[in-house]
Parts: sequence; C-alpha cells; structure tokens
Amino acid sequence: MKRETLGQVVHSYFLDYLISQRGLRPATVRSYRDVLKLFLAFVAESGRHKVTKLGVMDLGFQEVQDFLKHLEEKRDNSIGTRNHRLTVLRSFFEYLARLAPETLSTSQRVAAIPTKRTPPPETHYLEGEDAAILFRSLPTVGRHALRDRALLLFLYNTGARVQEAADARVGHLDLGPHPRVQLHGKGDRWRTCPLWATTAQELQNLLDRRTLYPTGDAPVFTAHSGCALTRFGIYKIVRRHAARLETARGKPIGFSISPHIFRHTAAVHLLESGTEVNVIRGWLGHVSLDSTHRYAEINAKLKEAALSACEPPIGPSDEHLRRAVWKNDEQLLKWLNSL
Repeated sequence: MKRETLGQVVHSYFLDYLISQRGLRPATVRSYRDVLKLFLAFVAESGRHKVTKLGVMDLGFQEVQDFLKHLEEKRDNSIGTRNHRLTVLRSFFEYLARLAPETLSTSQRVAAIPTKRTPPPETHYLEGEDAAILFRSLPTVGRHALRDRALLLFLYNTGARVQEAADARVGHLDLGPHPRVQLHGKGDRWRTCPLWATTAQELQNLLDRRTLYPTGDAPVFTAHSGCALTRFGIYKIVRRHAARLETARGKPIGFSISPHIFRHTAAVHLLESGTEVNVIRGWLGHVSLDSTHRYAEINAKLKEAALSACEPPIGPSDEHLRRAVWKNDEQLLKWLNSL
C-alpha cells in the first residue's frame, strides 16, 4: 500500500474526518485550519525548509512542545488559546496515527501533554432592568431599525450563539400560533427554541418589509446588500447599540457587551424565572449539564446575597450572631442547594 504524503493526510483530515465524519461547523473547521497552518509554518521555519518539503515524520513530539512554548513566549497567547491549540494538535496526531502507525508513539506522547489550568472566565450578563433599558433605547426609525430590534430580541429570546443567528434561515422559522425556530449549533446538532409572541411579530414584520418575500433558504438577518449578516457584522450591531445602553443608564455597564452576553443573559433570566436547569440545557444547546450549571451557581449566589441583605439588624450584645442565621439552618441550606 502506498504511503500517504503529509499533504494527503492534511487534506483527508479536514475533508473526510472533520467535515464528513465529525460534522464540524465551518467556523470550527476554520479555527482548526488556522492552528495547523501555524504549526506547519513553525515546524518548517524551525527546520529551515519549505512547508512543501515537510513529511509526516517531521512532525514529532519535540516540535509540538517547542510550538506550545513559542505560542506563550513569542506570540503572547493566553493559556486558554494555548490549550485550544493543543486540543487541535491532539486531534490531528490521533488521526495521523490511524493512517501512519509508525507515528503512534508520537501521538500518544502528544495526547499526554497536560492541559494547563486556567481560571474560568467571569460570566457577565445584563440585569433585567438593563435589558429593558437597552430595548427601550433602540431606534424605531431608520433603514435598519426593524432588523436590529428583531436581531437583538432574537439573541435574547433564544440565547443563540452568534454563528447560529448568522446561519438562521427563513425556513427555520415557524411563526404560527406556537412560534419557534430551529437552530443549527455546534457538532452539527439542531435544536428547537420557542419564540415569544413579541419576537415572532418583529421577525414577521422584518420579513414582510422585504420587496420579495424571501424563500426558505434566504437568511433571516441580512446586510444592506441582501447577503446574510456575518458574525462580525452582528458583533458590530450589538456593540453600536450597547453604547446606547451606557448613555441611557448614565454610567458604564462594567463589561463589554457582545452577542454572547445575550446568551448568558437568557440563561440567567430563565433560571430566575424558575425554569428547570435541564430545560435550559436543551434551550442553549449544551451537550453537558456542566456547562449549564455555572448559571445555576450564579443564580444561587444572587439568592444568597439577597437573603443576606434581608438579615435583621443585631445589637452590640449579639456579636456572635453576625454570621447570617441562614448559614446555620440545615433545612434552609438544603433548600438553597436544591435551587
């Protein structure tokens, strides 16, 4: 059997493995591509020869180690970025070992490289009043006023990832008596999210305003050219209207408002309304409940803070009671932990 060249391995890794077998979304495939481009360029430069001259056996364990060190020390990549790129390389070397068994030892050593610990990023979201202020501050007239309002409502209502909103098509919408939308998420998975009557009406108004009623494969949210909004286009729209919020509230919000903030906001507000965690997991498209539990932790902390704020005042003779009463109440603790 003829041994495949490195170029053939890379080609089949993306087309056959990532796209056909794993069903990764285009944005994810591009992120894998960028990592592999960086790695191959680094190996070629280190060996002082062209990328086109690289062979399978040129990709060794030491090259991976040196590359990870280069990312942190020369490119100033964060630990999170370093970990992501290590994940991509693990995936590639695992695939490489299937096609070239002589690289199995290298693949196993790469798989054993530890992921560096990093504190989880702080989860920001809009308080209910801030969300209300934002929507009240949106313009009601202008070329894109209707589109922008429908887009922000859609993000808040569904908790959609920005790519899911960009990929939304008219055929994915059901604006009937029980409005809903199908979202195409990570891992080629689909999920259905209910739509509020207000969101459905704004979307219907948006579609009705087009010169020709769009077909099923037409994008829901479009630029002035008629093409689908990109991730970056949606980000710019959100940032532009976020500035209105800070102006309306008279002080900075304290964090940068991106499209993903609406996803966090939807999750926290659903929890505050009493929605069960497993329902929220399906709503947001999380594979694991671990991703959803962080919102439950945020919500529990808010309830604890509210309960602590309601603690009755105590006198000088009651210094030993300064520890909040509820912290010593076993039944109350069980109740809080169950929320």
